Amino acid sequence: MPDSLSAALAALFADPNIGRDAVYISDGGAPVLVRIVARRADAITDFGDARLWSETTRVDLRVAEVPSPRPGDRIEIDGEAFLIQGEPVRDRERLVWTVDLRPA
Repeated sequence: MPDSLSAALAALFADPNIGRDAVYISDGGAPVLVRIVARRADAITDFGDARLWSETTRVDLRVAEVPSPRPGDRIEIDGEAFLIQGEPVRDRERLVWTVDLRPA
């Protein structure tokens, strides 16, 4: 893992305009303060001839802070609780998890 890439990633998560504080709670574990980068994009899914629109909530977590997130783990952002749904996906460099969330 290149040091310059790790430093750039740390700067992005630390930037108050990009990263935010959140609380990560693994299933049956203790709360841990982490930094996240929120991605609240809408998703359009094709289903036959129909196109379905859905509001999605995705966040990026640093692998250094959350080594193995699992479906059902909880993330609290600004007092709002979410559960991880589906399998988390790591980036190519194995430094960041992207997780899909649903309201708890």
